[in-house]
Amino acid sequence: QVQLVESGGGLVQAGDSLRLSCAVSGRTFSDYAIAWFRQAPGKEREFVAAISWSVGNTYAKDSGKGRFTISKDNAKNMVYLQMNNLKPEDTAVYYCAADRAYGSTHSEDFESWGQGTQVTVSS
Repeated sequence: QVQLVESGGGLVQAGDSLRLSCAVSGRTFSDYAIAWFRQAPGKEREFVAAISWSVGNTYAKDSGKGRFTISKDNAKNMVYLQMNNLKPEDTAVYYCAADRAYGSTHSEDFESWGQGTQVTVSS
């Protein structure tokens, strides 16, 4: 089982940047995906971006491309989500999650989840 702990959320203004961190620990597999999801009040959890732990391939939701960048630091066992030019509609709880396979954007495929970190963007 992989354990995930998010940090870095907070209250920012529209146009600001924020970097979320996900600390990864526990049992790891030869390759797995770490993804960021977010969930706004009253809405379903949605995929943001994911990265392959072994080779670093990434994929992201179209709405985040150009503003959100996922990256990793294997030596530190960390995954990051750099978010630039934040908008009020980016307000949500952001979660990192782990999947044994790479490529899914569906939350039900991810077996390990962190507790989430709140991001609030004021206009």
